[in-house]
Amino acid sequence: MNWDEGSTPATHPGDRVVSGTADGDDQAVEAALRPKDLGEFVGQERVREQLDLVLRAARGRGATADHVLLSGAPGLGKTTLSMIIAAEMGAPIRITSGPAIQHAGDLAAILSSLTEGEVLFLDEIHRMSRPAEEMLYMAMEDFRVDVVVGKGPGATAIPLELPPFTLVGATTRAGLLPPPLRDRFGFTGHMEFYSPDELRRVINRSARLLDVDIAADGAAEIAGRSRGTPRIANRLLRRVRDYAQVKADGVITGEVAARALEVYEVDGRGLDRLDRAVLTALLKLFGGGPVGLSTLAVAVGEERETVEEVAEPFLVREGLLARTPRGRVATPAAWSHLGMVPPQQVTGGPGQQGLFTE
Repeated sequence: MNWDEGSTPATHPGDRVVSGTADGDDQAVEAALRPKDLGEFVGQERVREQLDLVLRAARGRGATADHVLLSGAPGLGKTTLSMIIAAEMGAPIRITSGPAIQHAGDLAAILSSLTEGEVLFLDEIHRMSRPAEEMLYMAMEDFRVDVVVGKGPGATAIPLELPPFTLVGATTRAGLLPPPLRDRFGFTGHMEFYSPDELRRVINRSARLLDVDIAADGAAEIAGRSRGTPRIANRLLRRVRDYAQVKADGVITGEVAARALEVYEVDGRGLDRLDRAVLTALLKLFGGGPVGLSTLAVAVGEERETVEEVAEPFLVREGLLARTPRGRVATPAAWSHLGMVPPQQVTGGPGQQGLFTE
């Protein structure tokens, strides 16, 4: 990239082929690829084992399963597990999200229409409004909500009994949940990133369902660039399938997968254009840092929030970038990954130290 030319266009998270979020096309394909029970679910061994015990015990007692909280990065299988919970319990599932519940009345309408044993999946539960959150406390613990009728001194609270149900909450930011809400979940599972071997199993399973001919080295190549996330692995598989269909004989080998992902600008470590732009700016323009976030965002032509929330988490997790009190700093691994040699020493006197920090 030529840093003397104009800035690059702003990037929306959903525009990236390595984004963990799902757009409409992803959701449609995921519905067909999702495992139907815990036996088919790949990865998350500890969470899967613990959840299996919880569900089997509830079925043995003939009771509704405990409320479940699933936390972890986007694309790791929280929605899939919620559907598996409903299937294992032989119950229907109702799906909604925190941002959709802005008022306590919105939640009361959903809760009052639940049937006994039904599973309510509440995605992004940390973004629910505070009044609805407080109503949820009583609903989860006592299966009851108080509906307020009227206003002012004449307002009356009418108790509404609810049938026993199972709430499955999903969040990417468990730390934002207040302790009273977290404490009401009987089971909490944290979803970890997948290993390359687990991702290969995911890719091979998806390839069978999509009727794609894939070699072992092709699955390994895609898995190594999938950033530990099944959703990204399945998305890359579909993109490589398209390339193999048009540019090759339809068979996904390691070489075909590598050429295809080069077209989509996903390198061998899973970095895409935005990731490499951030690292290149940090190394070429600022000598590896430290540099302030706002300055770095301007250098790559992106919003500050895009760099901080979209690019940085993976770069930090991969050990390519570090956040320090003085600003962002590239690690030796970043210099090596881009094939550059770090400077032997930082030039400039004390007056220049911290020039680009915030």
